[in-house]
Amino acid sequence: MTEIPGQPESFKLCVGDGAVLDLRERLQRTRWPDEPPGIAPWKTGTDLAYLKELVAYWLNGFDWRAQERRFNEMRQQKVEVGGFKLHLVHEEGRGPRPLPLVLSHGWPGSVWEFHRLIPLLTDPERFGADPADAFTVVAPSLPGYTLSYEPGQPRLGALAMGDVFAELMAQLGYHRYGVQGGDWGAFISAGMGLRHAERVVGAHLNLLPLRREPPEQVTSETEEMRAYQAELAHWVREETGYSAIQGTKPQTVAYGLTDSPAGLAAWVLEKFRGWSDCEGDLDRCFTKDDLLTNVMLYWCTGAIGSSFSPYYARAHEEPWPLPGERRVEMSTGYISFPKDILHPPRAVAEQAFNIQHWTVEERGGHFAALEQPEALAADIRAFFRPLR
Repeated sequence: MTEIPGQPESFKLCVGDGAVLDLRERLQRTRWPDEPPGIAPWKTGTDLAYLKELVAYWLNGFDWRAQERRFNEMRQQKVEVGGFKLHLVHEEGRGPRPLPLVLSHGWPGSVWEFHRLIPLLTDPERFGADPADAFTVVAPSLPGYTLSYEPGQPRLGALAMGDVFAELMAQLGYHRYGVQGGDWGAFISAGMGLRHAERVVGAHLNLLPLRREPPEQVTSETEEMRAYQAELAHWVREETGYSAIQGTKPQTVAYGLTDSPAGLAAWVLEKFRGWSDCEGDLDRCFTKDDLLTNVMLYWCTGAIGSSFSPYYARAHEEPWPLPGERRVEMSTGYISFPKDILHPPRAVAEQAFNIQHWTVEERGGHFAALEQPEALAADIRAFFRPLR
């Protein structure tokens, strides 16, 4: 059958046996570093004992083929758009008038983050919610990430990714839709609201893509603002090393992470621990199968180096978009999870966004779709209900 450019093609994930064997051999040959004595585990980075335990499970307990089958339960496609062959999960809503919704993930995540969230959005009646709140979900792998990566392809920043997603939605025949995201997905969604406002009915965010320097008007007059200043100072001092490396010399770190699966897992999973509501124990929030499936998507595609591209673009090409010269005037909803990386006060957020919906949750963190999918889905439905 002749392929028609720009038309979606059905896709199923299938990693070759040779690649799985190569992974096992590399894991078996892992060369372990020591740890600095007298310092608490995880203080200087990924804990050695944890990573050894994880690699042992990876070798002896993790069933990749079973996870591959779980991944392929999602309806996937590939489509040529904007010079990329994008991978996407495309699930039609089951309701009277499903609203199309672009779900955008971030780093170091993937569309696997959404595998529990998507059914809650596409078939709300199945979970005791109103079928009128159904969405048709389009969840692309970001350009240059995992299954949307091909060697030698151009690197994009977040705003340019949003332009590609807008083109994707047009090719799919969706001319009115919502956007949702956290991490880079929040930047992508906000950018789509700025640059494609004629089609985007609203943006729901679980991270606010604001500048990371203290706001100009801060006077520490309120407890909330003082807490935000302290949180921001800690973030800049203790948690931004990865971002500086990925934004300045991404190619250098890509060699080691592309060559060592244990090293890749250490680089990725430190963030899942540090940015989640796991109280220091990853097993409280995530199964090892979910964590390793996400790592496997980066490992098997060789995409970790390319996934750094939004950091480099932000440092050199695309500045922080918000607050910028234009405020995002379309309706914006925000859900704050307590263990996410930053929690700007609403007064700060409203300088950049037309905030119409603001929710503060008691549990959850940065990886909300994996940690608290029910709460996230309920808030997405509530925000978009009056915008349909």
